[in-house]
Amino acid sequence: MIYWQLFLAFFIPNIIGYGGGPAIIPLIEAEVVGRYGWMGAQEFAETLALGNALPSPIATKMAGYVGYDVAGIGGAAVAVFATVVPSLLLMLGALGLLYRYRESPRVKRMSQWVRPVIAVMMAWLSWSFFSEGLSGAGLIHTLLIGIVAAIALLRFRVHPAFVVMAALIYGGLFLG
Repeated sequence: MIYWQLFLAFFIPNIIGYGGGPAIIPLIEAEVVGRYGWMGAQEFAETLALGNALPSPIATKMAGYVGYDVAGIGGAAVAVFATVVPSLLLMLGALGLLYRYRESPRVKRMSQWVRPVIAVMMAWLSWSFFSEGLSGAGLIHTLLIGIVAAIALLRFRVHPAFVVMAALIYGGLFLG
């Protein structure tokens, strides 16, 4: 029964919430604190503060923590699954619809416009990361990490996860 309650506590806010993680946090709080009483408002606020300090989407971090706190590893898995399944279902539905009408001229035109928009968004994100790196780590460290990462990825075909891990270690040792 607890797994079903965890599923509903995170599925419902994510299916009816609009605007991403920060927009659904009040809905999750209403379920976790108000409806089920798994934690108090203060503990929820502390969990939210901790979740905001860590990378990745806030809703999945909150789901993982609350699920683990309530029902262990299985509870964490159920809560995280309930958090991502609404987006997954909507994405599969949209992809099914696009696939069904893939020969339509409108869908083809839309697909042609999506690629440049994504390219611009990725360029903006890259520039944003670069500027943050410059302001936080400085020019020398930013260039050193960037050049070493590029060589590792392009020349030696090192898996990106290992490159990120190496950059984190470097940052912890020399920038922390």
